[in-house]
Amino acid sequence: MNAHLQPTGSAYFISPETTAIESHTLSVLVDNEPGVLARVIGLFSGRGYNIESLTVSETEHQAHLSRITIVTRGTPHVLEQIKAQLDRIVPVHRVVDLTVRARELGQERPIEREVALVKVIGEGEMRAETLRLADAFHAKVVDATIDHFILEITGKSSKIDQFIAIMKPLGLIEVCRTGIAAMNRGAQGM
Repeated sequence: MNAHLQPTGSAYFISPETTAIESHTLSVLVDNEPGVLARVIGLFSGRGYNIESLTVSETEHQAHLSRITIVTRGTPHVLEQIKAQLDRIVPVHRVVDLTVRARELGQERPIEREVALVKVIGEGEMRAETLRLADAFHAKVVDATIDHFILEITGKSSKIDQFIAIMKPLGLIEVCRTGIAAMNRGAQGM
């Protein structure tokens, strides 16, 4: 094994080096009760799996169900292990790999959106440029004073990454992102 690929206790080193690591978006329907999120997150951390994005919210109030959307990376074998282990957690009702489902439907990826709040300080020409670029990205001004803006932007993570990169030289001082919310196209539910 190469020196830079020494095992770190992470599950990513279980599969052969030739197996490609992929990013997948998982949707997990769970009971909305104390400790469920901790159990799901504990499964990831206890086995050395990384979570790139995590969102959770109650989606069915009457049934007390929440939907957890997790973006993680791994080999196909590791991703199958993650899904199988999530399915065994008692308050989990359903686990759907939205990435696999999208491919089955002939699509590249599920619909994925993220919201970010971006705070930019500046005066004069920099302030005008900030507003011009915010408009080009369809970002909304949600707070403004004479020395700063807070902008809200919604879109794919790549769009938000690009917007943040453009705002850095204009006086970006703070970013808050929600994480990815996702679902598949088509009439079928989760």
